[in-house]
Amino acid sequence: MITTNQPTAVNKTGLVLEGGAMRGLFSAGIIDVMMEHQLWPDGVIGVSAGAAFGCNMKSRQAGRVIRYNKRFAHDWRYCSLRSLLKTGDIFGGDFCYHDLPLHLDPFDAKAFADNDMDFYAVCTDVDTGEAVYKRLPEANYECMEWIRASASMPVAAKIVNIKGQRLLDGGIADSIPLRYFQSIGYQRNIVVLTQPRDFVKKPGEMNPLINLMLRKYPNFVAASNRRHVMYNEELDFIRQQESKGQTIVLAPEEKLPVNHICHDPKLMQQTYELGRKQAEDRLEDIKRLMQ
Repeated sequence: MITTNQPTAVNKTGLVLEGGAMRGLFSAGIIDVMMEHQLWPDGVIGVSAGAAFGCNMKSRQAGRVIRYNKRFAHDWRYCSLRSLLKTGDIFGGDFCYHDLPLHLDPFDAKAFADNDMDFYAVCTDVDTGEAVYKRLPEANYECMEWIRASASMPVAAKIVNIKGQRLLDGGIADSIPLRYFQSIGYQRNIVVLTQPRDFVKKPGEMNPLINLMLRKYPNFVAASNRRHVMYNEELDFIRQQESKGQTIVLAPEEKLPVNHICHDPKLMQQTYELGRKQAEDRLEDIKRLMQ
């Protein structure tokens, strides 16, 4: 485990966001309802899509995630096999993390920096196979590269190099970082899952290809092969914490209508609305935990 730029937190309220690529639109619905009701956690930690979408809470831009996803649903630069073949990233790295937030649907970097809320992105160090927890106080180029790294799925994206550190998808090493957030003082947490509560992760179908294409990085390969074990252990831990009353878990009632990839704006909206409904149904529980 590697932590960078970490402040000390004491008994703070955290929001923990699982990844899942386009399943993260469920989380976006929850985040927007919380913002609309002025329910602000002290810190947010996101993995993969949880980081890419969760950063909009620190910049206080409700509605932005669903808006740009629907707008660019059919744009090859945003997500496509053409993008993978042309750029090495199925979700276009430069387009998604630089062109879009700078010019096409501007990300409010000033609001992000001015907000005291802590924001963390989780990545996996390709050389060590360990999780890296990066606190991101400013929305500059490097910040967007950390978020890009967090969401860079092995095989479907290039390794992201930040100051000599090689990084990929945070979900490989720590898919639901509740234990980490507790360890730095966030004792009351809302955990947002993008799979139903009874989901059990199985060994990844892409593991043979990951083993082949990333064979130069044996520690990363080992972490990838063990990911299902780590994930299911984290679910058990989350259930234990929920029973103690200091953790709220928000999850889909059933399998979401989208998976990692989706080009249908209607299905995107449906997934987002399911997240909104979950947050509205649990609104009083969220308020009690945060107050």
